[in-house]
Amino acid sequence: MIEARRLTKTFRDKQRGEIRATDNLSFRVAPGQIYGLLGANGAGKTTTLRLLATLLKPTSGTATVAGFDIATAPEKDRANVGFLAASTALYGRLTAREMIAYFGRLNGLAEAEIRARTKRLSEEFDMHGFLDRRCDVFSTGMKQKTSIARMLIHDPAVMIFDEPTLGLDVMAARAIVRFVRECKGRGKTVIYSTHVMSEVEKLCDTIGIIHGGRLLAEGTLAELRVRYGEADMEEIFVKAVGGEDRR
Repeated sequence: MIEARRLTKTFRDKQRGEIRATDNLSFRVAPGQIYGLLGANGAGKTTTLRLLATLLKPTSGTATVAGFDIATAPEKDRANVGFLAASTALYGRLTAREMIAYFGRLNGLAEAEIRARTKRLSEEFDMHGFLDRRCDVFSTGMKQKTSIARMLIHDPAVMIFDEPTLGLDVMAARAIVRFVRECKGRGKTVIYSTHVMSEVEKLCDTIGIIHGGRLLAEGTLAELRVRYGEADMEEIFVKAVGGEDRR
């Protein structure tokens, strides 16, 4: 469902020169799989996710998402992807219902379909209490639920989450994790980026650890435990990015 092939993105900085945000990055995510992408700040995670969502163009290499090349068929990629970024913003003057409907129209949905899907999503995320309130008065949890609903309105086959529980309280974060797990049961393909190692352990079928734009380690949790001789995901991560057993 997702395949990155030597995906590279470079930026120019006046002081530091060329910066390789992703460097010959290659990995695959099978249909119906949750792939955890881990890395410290600046490791290249968000750049990778933005490349897959066609918000950025690669410098070299490419990727296919749902069978469509991100460089030659970006509009078909976007039609099959839901992307939730840590910095996703909402239009403050719109209500949650209007926000969801707006993205439904952007994705070419009929009004009746938008209404039906909005009703279903509001029930799923318990949004009835704020569905018709303006987004500028929302709590962090309300904003995140609205962002996820607008991401899902077109029922994408691929979902990309960039730190979806950032800033949420325990109950709201648990609801998001539960929803992501349910997505797998529905056959969705998910890339999940987070700093919360317990979420990785609960959710991810395969885990990729990225550092300096390169994929240092990849495998199931069981495989990584054997490889690094650690049971705790945090210890595995520290060993991987600390230079031990780099590929």
